[in-house]
Amino acid sequence: MEKSSSRSFWKKKEGFAGGVFMGLIAGALAFVGVRFGAAIVAAATANTVSLVVSIVILAALAYLLIDPKMRSLIWYMYKSAMRKITSLFVTVDPINILKSYAESLGDNLKKMNRQINQLRAQMHKLNETIHKNKQEIHNNLQLASEAKEKQKEKTMILKSRKAGRLKESNTKLQALHNKMEVMYRVLTKMYENSEILKEDIEDQVDIKVQERKAIHSSHGAMRSAMNIMSGSNDKRMMFDEALEAIAEDVGSKVGEMERFMDMSANFMDSVDLQNGVFEEKGLQMLDDWEKNGVSKILGDEKEHLLIEAHDEDNILDLNQPIRKPEKSDRSNQYDSFFE
Repeated sequence: MEKSSSRSFWKKKEGFAGGVFMGLIAGALAFVGVRFGAAIVAAATANTVSLVVSIVILAALAYLLIDPKMRSLIWYMYKSAMRKITSLFVTVDPINILKSYAESLGDNLKKMNRQINQLRAQMHKLNETIHKNKQEIHNNLQLASEAKEKQKEKTMILKSRKAGRLKESNTKLQALHNKMEVMYRVLTKMYENSEILKEDIEDQVDIKVQERKAIHSSHGAMRSAMNIMSGSNDKRMMFDEALEAIAEDVGSKVGEMERFMDMSANFMDSVDLQNGVFEEKGLQMLDDWEKNGVSKILGDEKEHLLIEAHDEDNILDLNQPIRKPEKSDRSNQYDSFFE
């Protein structure tokens, strides 16, 4: 369960409701204490019976606060109540959240496929422009050399300057192409990994729906409470925590995927190949992404992709189709969350 430890209660959706209710309870107690504190103390000490009852109540409250098992039970009941209240307004059930993520992944995969095709087309155009410029550079340098031999200084200067401008343009275009290559490699790998992720989510949902029903029917609220009081691990709670951990992991991966898609879309919108114009901001955003460390959806593959993209000997084949994952060749990445 160390792999599937979920977020703090306060960072979950129901944690907001829990904070509000706890604030209201604290405010109500403070109000009662200030407004009626003296009257309560007077009533509690009015006679021997009242004093004994007050002492018993205080002792019971002290026991609830001091005993770790009772604290765990009260905390469990409070979290369960807040979860129930929150579920009336937003989706907190991890199964339904995972189903929603699977649908989002399906939509994102279609958008990403279109982005990859558009990027591929742009890179083909860019390659043609760079190749054309190289030919023009060669021709202009050759003409400049011939003009020098014929002592046509004006023609030599014009052709040399034109070759220089084309070289400068090609340097910028090549830098743009290199960034596009990084983006293309990342998008295709994200596409592959997202297909796997979607498949794994759907498999987990299909299997865990039935398992969850069986566990919840055999481990009801009373059984869970007894397990907590006895200090035993509650199977129902651990199963739900594993599902929540999966939902949290998937959510972070989907979020990263969508952020990179937005960044690449904005970058491509700023590129005008016809006029050789592109915004430096887009290149800087991609540079920042490269340096921003770990990628959840790519894992260790991010570093390998960047190495391949910056390796001049590793030629990118733009006509190579995106690899489809073979289900029989791998295990579900979330099976370990239930171990």
